[in-house]
Amino acid sequence: MNSLANPLDYALFGIYPYICVAVFLLGSLLRFDRDQYSWKSDSSQLLRTGSLRWGSNLFHVGILVLFFGHTVGMLTPHFLYEPLMSAGAKQLMAMIVGGVAGLLGFIGLSLLLHRRLTDPRIRRNSKPSDIALLALLWLQLLLGLATIPLSAQHLDGGMMMALAEWAQRIVTFRGGAVELLAGASWVFKLHMFLGMTVFLVFPFTRLVHVWSGFGTLAYLVRPYQMVRTRHLNLPPGHKQH
Repeated sequence: MNSLANPLDYALFGIYPYICVAVFLLGSLLRFDRDQYSWKSDSSQLLRTGSLRWGSNLFHVGILVLFFGHTVGMLTPHFLYEPLMSAGAKQLMAMIVGGVAGLLGFIGLSLLLHRRLTDPRIRRNSKPSDIALLALLWLQLLLGLATIPLSAQHLDGGMMMALAEWAQRIVTFRGGAVELLAGASWVFKLHMFLGMTVFLVFPFTRLVHVWSGFGTLAYLVRPYQMVRTRHLNLPPGHKQH
């Protein structure tokens, strides 16, 4: 371990990411193999629609933009976008797009959490893991929004570059990742920790249905199915309905 790395930071941001990814992948595979009947979203729409449509739509739009935005933004090497925009411009774009998407997701999730906690019928049919998951995601979105004012204090993109370099070093198994977070605020660190924790609990919650959502993309490249009409030998004068 590098002597410059804080032991707690090293454990949380040098070792914990790999634990989360291992549990995420292996846990999802085992659940699909052993407990496919639980592989579903467990929607409460049949119990009562209410604010579900607004909450679900706002949440899913916001969270999808955030997911792909974080993935591309954090894992794209700087030299690939450097000819097109500076680090500061990229950070400003991330603040605006991420802020709008985060706000939409936060409002949607607040509606869903309020609905699940205050509707007696839905509350009775909710698992503890359902409420805990919504609370975890709600706090994660709130922390994400809280990072925007902090990012506005250094618009040169320096902190964003450090966080992206940390993520890239983690996924490529390179050393020196933890030291990059030495100057990061606790808000950033807690946001990152909860983000990794979402992947840790993923296989044990209804979030596994996300795999099915991505799996449906295979239908875009699947060959067409030929469907032929079945001809029945009917007596003369009999019409087929």
